[in-house]
Order: sequence, then C-alpha cells, then structure tokens
Amino acid sequence: MTDSIKIISPSIKSLHLEAKPRSCNSTGYGFLPIHQIFSLSTSLVRISSINFDGIRSRITASNDTFSIDSSSSSSSNIDSKPVSVELKSIGSEEQFDRIMGDAQQLDQALIIVWMATWCRKCIYLKPKIEKMAADYYPRVGFFCIDVNTVPYKLVNRAGVTKMPTIQLWKDGKKQAEVIGGHKAYLVVNEVREMIENEGPL
Repeated sequence: MTDSIKIISPSIKSLHLEAKPRSCNSTGYGFLPIHQIFSLSTSLVRISSINFDGIRSRITASNDTFSIDSSSSSSSNIDSKPVSVELKSIGSEEQFDRIMGDAQQLDQALIIVWMATWCRKCIYLKPKIEKMAADYYPRVGFFCIDVNTVPYKLVNRAGVTKMPTIQLWKDGKKQAEVIGGHKAYLVVNEVREMIENEGPL
C-alpha cells in the first residue's frame, strides 16, 4: 500500500477527548473510559491509494457514501513480447533436415549457431544471441548445434571450420554467416546486420 493521505473535514466544530480515571475493579485492573463523544459534522476519512498488479483503486468519500473507482494502469498493457528466446538444440542431421523443411513451408529464415562446449566464446555469446532473438521472434527461428554431438558430415556440409559460427539459412540454403572470433557485442551487431540485409523476413 502506497502514499496514504489523511483528510480531515474543515467543518469539524469541536474535538475534545477527556479521560477520567476510575478506581480499580475487583480484578485489580483499571480503565480509562471516554467521557465525552466527539461532535463531528462529517466523518474522519482515510483515503489510500492502492496498487495491486497493475490495478489502481481510488477510494473517495462523501458523508456516509463511499465509492471505489478501479481502472487498469499502463502496466496492465505490458507488451507480451519475450525478453529472450532460448536457442533450440539440433542433435542430428535428420533433425536438421526436418527443421529446414518446416521452415521452407513457413517461408521462415533460420539462424544456426554452431558452437562447442569447450569454446568459451560460444558460452559467453549464447545468452546475448538469445536476447537479440527476442527482437525477431517469431519471424526468425533460432537454433544451436554442438559440433561434438552431430556427425562431421553435417558440420562439413554447413562449411563450418571455426567456433562460434552463426549462419543464416533460408529455403534450405545457407545465405550468409558471421564468424564470432571477436567481442560478443560486435558479433551480435554483425548478426543483426546479416539478418537485416536479407530484407523482410
């Protein structure tokens, strides 16, 4: 609960509280009763501004009548676009061909990241590519291949000689590639440029 505002009506005529001590009862406990009741023309109202998961409620009061006005804040209109898109792993030549065939039917371009578990640059680059992938989701498919888990025939077919290598495939053919031997942010920029140069995807 945020910023509470305490509003007291200016028309309050008197506010007087008098406490009068009383002697203890049989239990030995004493109490202080209210001797005089307040004379108020309007109620003392506490108005609170409430924020729950993007819903903002405004509470108002007029004499004895209360009303609650609830409306969705701008946070309820948050774009559902993902922050990052995980690279889907390809583990065989048969799976590679099947994915290529599906992409052709959808007229979809694919980014294939060739990497290896022993490649530090690959490990560092992967989450950055996944973050960039969100900008092209779902128009472009993003996949990764560990060169140690697929037949060398597939690696040779793709013409991969260094890791990491990021390739753009469309219509079952390799269109362009980026060799990621330098700083990750530069590689990401080159991959983005490679995608954009292909025109509308």
